[in-house]
Amino acid sequence: MRKDLSSRLDGALAARLSRCGQALVVSGGEVSPIASVLERQGRTWTRVLGPYSAVIGRAGFAAPGEKREGDGKTPSGIFPLEEAFGYGERIISPMPYRRIEEDDVWVNDPASPDYNGWAKKGRTKALSFEEMRRKDGLYRIGVVIGYNRNPVKKGLGSAIFLHPWRGKGTATSGCVAMAEGDLLRILSWLDPSKKPKAILGVSCPRGGRPLLASLTSGAV
Repeated sequence: MRKDLSSRLDGALAARLSRCGQALVVSGGEVSPIASVLERQGRTWTRVLGPYSAVIGRAGFAAPGEKREGDGKTPSGIFPLEEAFGYGERIISPMPYRRIEEDDVWVNDPASPDYNGWAKKGRTKALSFEEMRRKDGLYRIGVVIGYNRNPVKKGLGSAIFLHPWRGKGTATSGCVAMAEGDLLRILSWLDPSKKPKAILGVSCPRGGRPLLASLTSGAV
């Protein structure tokens, strides 16, 4: 059943969502986070998918502005969902899609000019990076969450993705993960023309309540 949610957001938060028509809201602590998928219709936000069980970084959510490279935390804030990626030739999704090749890496060396972005293993001079064509298949399908991407600030964290989990309750190094079937349902729904965003660990300005709970209760 769909549930209508109030769209009356305070100042800066409302501005961040002014052009956004779709949102993936991940809320709750590291023990039992949930992901809810919302769509804007006029001035009303409506839950269209979920809630789904999810996992976040092993150290929970970082406070806004406090995420750092290697801290095991998931950043808090509102970030664009940039593009999908995976191992297959194509996916069922309107999102732009990048097929991961054997030499594709994501740079996590803060001193590199390639920091927090795609690179080729034989071309980057970065001292550290993550191979995207993983042996465990963790990145067989996923979405780039645009944290620390425009502009990139060195040392504030890299490689924040939405991807399949290793298993329920198994935390990540900072990404958001969920059951593959739930992720595929979200991918089929995402529409880049609606400028979808991930809303991670955000509280409303009034009272510090989680955003989804505040919207649902009409407290904002």
